[in-house]
This record gives sequence, structure tokens and C-alpha cells, in this order.
Amino acid sequence: MPYANEIDTLTTLLKQNPTWGAIKPEHAARMRVQNQFKTGLDIARYTAKIMREDMAAYDADPAQYTQSLGCWHGFIGQQKLISIKKHFGSTKRRYLYLSGWMVAALRSEFGPLPDQSMHEKTSVPGLIEELYTFLRQADSWELNHLFRALEDAQQAGDTAKAREIEAQIDNHETHIVPIVADIDAGFGNAEATYLLAKKMIEAGACCIQLENQVSDEKQCGHQDGKVTVPHADFLAKINAVRLAFLELGVDDGVIVARTDSLGAGLTKQIAVTSEPGDLGDQYNSFLDGDYINSADEIDNGDVVIKSNGKLKKVKRLASGLFQFKAGSGEDRVVLDCITSLQHGADLLWIETEKPHIGQIKGMVDRIRAVVPDAKLVYNNSPSFNWTLNFRQQVFDAWAAEGKDVSGYDRDRLMSADYDATELARLADEKVRTFQADAAREAGIFHHLITLPTYHTAALSTDNLAKGYFGDEGMLAYVAGVQRQEIRQGIATVKHQDMAGSNIGDDHKEFFAGEAALKAGGKDNTMGQFENI
Repeated sequence: MPYANEIDTLTTLLKQNPTWGAIKPEHAARMRVQNQFKTGLDIARYTAKIMREDMAAYDADPAQYTQSLGCWHGFIGQQKLISIKKHFGSTKRRYLYLSGWMVAALRSEFGPLPDQSMHEKTSVPGLIEELYTFLRQADSWELNHLFRALEDAQQAGDTAKAREIEAQIDNHETHIVPIVADIDAGFGNAEATYLLAKKMIEAGACCIQLENQVSDEKQCGHQDGKVTVPHADFLAKINAVRLAFLELGVDDGVIVARTDSLGAGLTKQIAVTSEPGDLGDQYNSFLDGDYINSADEIDNGDVVIKSNGKLKKVKRLASGLFQFKAGSGEDRVVLDCITSLQHGADLLWIETEKPHIGQIKGMVDRIRAVVPDAKLVYNNSPSFNWTLNFRQQVFDAWAAEGKDVSGYDRDRLMSADYDATELARLADEKVRTFQADAAREAGIFHHLITLPTYHTAALSTDNLAKGYFGDEGMLAYVAGVQRQEIRQGIATVKHQDMAGSNIGDDHKEFFAGEAALKAGGKDNTMGQFENI
């Protein structure tokens, strides 16, 4: 509702309640406008609609792909969106990603943990709520500055300026964007997955990413020892998440079905199968083992199944886990993806061991032969050595073309010795266009970096500590941080304002009028950063 209409509505309401005479309708209207979203479910419904519209736009034009960066704190998410609006004028097609890895490493009460679902599962919805709290604060912060400017224009009698600012208020674009939220393998059985999904949705999540590993043996997608579950188990969890969305009235909720099968060589269970060729039988067909002819070939503890009309003694490790056939990963990925899309998932996530468009495209083409509108979320992971991978891809392409590569050592291409070469320049260009190229050629709708702020926080802290505790002293902070904030117009240089000091001052005036004791007077050192 436009700000002027809010004032009219509240003026009528206040007249009906004479004891509320100290409340000004402009103040109440302003507070309403600055708090557009009242609950997490409001946010989930709003962002689900955005995401569905973006998916349709991508289907019409693959250049309309979406992006996100991972977050482990609300302030980081807030600053990303403030920066996006500052530099690009709009948050369109730009989301946030909530990484289970970062929750485990940075938010667990147990301290830093590996990405194995050992952290408190309630910390995931807690972080979603925190992210949206900070994004709502960004709305209030930005609008507060507009309202202050509106008051200044009104007091100066500049009606044209006041109308201009009021139009900006009415057309304000929120910092609230979709969050792709990592539920790992569900932290338990399907009921546990449902209960956690509800908490995540109530906190604001419109998109939940679920992986096909076993929950009690869950591993990071880029580590060894991954164990997958039969399709029936995974589909039960997809159903659990969908029912959580429907129960809470988020009918457009998005489910990302992630498969770790490319790098997972183990399973904990042999799938239930009723007839040859059913889904369970297809899963079991990938199990490694030997066909046998009689019971004499069975030893104590061996497991035997019927496969292709014959008895097959499957390979079982000392851990009790069963092993898949070597080289079956891509076939299992394709079956996982088709099955997930045919049973309720909206998007796919294929965890790969390297960023290679040809590899991804090969699998997506097979999936799209069955499900033509299949779309991916792809992890542009810091676990990949992007520089080395793409230099090697250029090296291999040149070698295949017959180009002389004798001046390069393929195993040493990460070396700084190659940084100024044509090969390195071309590799960097391929990295730069990777997301657009993969969106166009390999069906990737959403590109994300899982752990960017983990690495940026470490890098910037290292640089500051090296200078501050070294010869630079205070200059390390002044030149390397504060002066850069000023030069680049980064709002955090006025950290009191970013934390809500000005909003609080205005509220004090709303509550107490001229008796308000405000923090923003002449002795507030934040004034040193005005007009710069």
C-alpha cells in the first residue's frame, strides 16, 4: 500500500481511538512501510513466487540464469544484498545460499565441525531466520534514510522533492530474496526431515536442497566415503519436504534434489525390488559382485541377490557397506535425476569433482531426453582449484588441436610462472564466462558459491593482522579498511547507523516526542563521516 494511503488508513483508525492521541499517523505508517514482512511464512511465499518466475524466465532464455553466494551470518547476507543494490540497482535473479558446510564449521556449539551433519540441526532454521532479520533491517535502514530526506524536503517546503522521495518510498525494492537452504540428508528419517523442513520454511525458506546420502554417514560432497540411499528412501524425504511446504501454505515451494552418486561408490542398503526392471532392481543392478552358480560359492556372511535372472554375490566391505561397480557413477546420476524430477523435485543438483561444462552437459543431455525442462543448481565450489582446472582444460584443448604445448608443464600449471601467459589468459576468460556458458549449454539455472565468505573473511583478516601487528601498525586498518570504505562508499564506515542507531533515534522521538534522549547529536563521532 502506498505510504500516503497508509497515513489515511491510520488517521481514520487513530480518530476511532481517542486515547491514542499521542500517536502520529505518519509515524505509524512509516513503521508499517519499514516492516513489509511480518512472518517467515510471508517471506517464504513471497520468495517462492520470485523463484518460480525466475525458473520460467530461464526456460524461455538461458541467459536469465540466477546466482547466489553462501552465508554463515546475517550481517554477511545483508551486506551482499546492500552491495548488489548499490552496484546493480536491483536484486533481480540474485539470491543467498545457506551452506550446511558453513553452519557446521562456523555456527555449531560443538565448535568447528566437518560437513557430516553432526551440528545441531536447529542451527539451520536459526540461521535462515537470522539472515532474514538482517535483510529486513536493511529495508528499514534504507527506508529510514528516505523518510528522513522526505521530512527535510517537507520542512523546507520543497513539494517537488517531497513527491520524488515519496515515489522512491512507494517503489522501494526490498532486500528480501530467495534463500536456497541446505537440509543435508534430512538429519534422520523422513519424519525428521519433515519436522526440520517445517522449521526452515517457518523461518522463511522457499527452497530446500536435499541430498541422497544416508543421514548417519553423510559426508561433504567433495570428500571420500559418500554413501547413497535407494531411490525409495530419497523419494520419501522429497515427499516429506513437499508436504511440509503444502501444510504451511507455501504452495510454490521449491525442492532441489541433489545427487552425490558421481563420487559415491557405496550404499548401505540393497534396494527393495518386486519385479525385474523396477526402480529397486535398477539401483541394485549397479552393485558390484560376481554371478554364482550354486550355494557352494556362498561363504558365511555373503549377501546374494537375483539380478538379470541370475544369482549375484554382491561385494560387501568390512564396514558392512556394499560397493557399486567402478565407472557407474554417471549412469547412477542420470537415473537419480530423472527419478527425482518424476517424483516431485523441481531442480537438480549434481555434485561433481571438477567444473567441466562438457561433463555436466553430457549428463544433462541424457536427463533432458526424458525430462526436457530439467534444470540444475550448480555448486561453483571453492573445493575446486579453478585456476589449475581451467588451465589444464585449455592445455588439453590445445594439445588435441595439435598446438605446441611444449612450453608448459601440465602438472605445474598452477605455478605463478604461467600467470602472464596466453594459456593463463584464455583459462581466466573461460572462468569468467563459465556461468553464462554452463547456463546456456548445460542447463544450469542457478549458480552458487558455497563458501565464499569463509574464504574472504580469512583472507582479509590475515592481511589486516599481518599489517596491524607488523610494521604498518594502525595504518594497516586506516589505509586498508576504513579509507577503502570511504573511497568505495561502503555504508559500514558509519557502523552506528548500520546497526540501527538512526532508526532507534527516530523511534525514541515517536515514543517520547521532544523528551527523547537521542544518540545522534553533535557529539556523535559518526558525524565525522558525513559529506564524504
